[in-house]
Amino acid sequence: MTFRFKALALVAVLALALPVKAQALNIVAIGASNTSGWGVGEQNAYPALLQDLLRKKGIDAHVTNAGRLGDVTAGMRNRLDEAVPKGTDIVILQPGANDLRFFGTKEARTANIAAMVQHLHGRGIRVIVYDPENIPRDFYQWDGIHFNAAAHAKIAATLAAQIAAQAKPQAATPSNATPPPKPQ
Repeated sequence: MTFRFKALALVAVLALALPVKAQALNIVAIGASNTSGWGVGEQNAYPALLQDLLRKKGIDAHVTNAGRLGDVTAGMRNRLDEAVPKGTDIVILQPGANDLRFFGTKEARTANIAAMVQHLHGRGIRVIVYDPENIPRDFYQWDGIHFNAAAHAKIAATLAAQIAAQAKPQAATPSNATPPPKPQ
């Protein structure tokens, strides 16, 4: 009995003395062709750039690109549970303009966005709706529809700052331990 107590006490002390690694921050970016990176490639799309920026800030983040060429908000809504697995912390919803381009209505688009946000909140997932009203002309490629590489970089930087301000801590350290150095 005494040995068990000492062993448990030793395990408890060691558990408190060692840093505990937090789980990765799981993010899903859902949208249409601009989310997928049409014209710039998935590696230059804002989801990939966002993941790199967050990691440079010391945040262990995994960003999944769930952009689908030609999608509309009804399609995003229909595939939401498939695209956003259990364990997702944040969803970036970039609804785009395909609803209006493909003869949808503003009212249906607004209702779909609201339904997706409500559904994700019900699952305990934080939602960032990236849907600016006035997108600068210089954000677009030659077609006037798809974001260029510079726009993806600006969007990623904006989202990274927003997410980093409220991110989970990466490690819990005891009060007498030296915290890890901050990334440069």
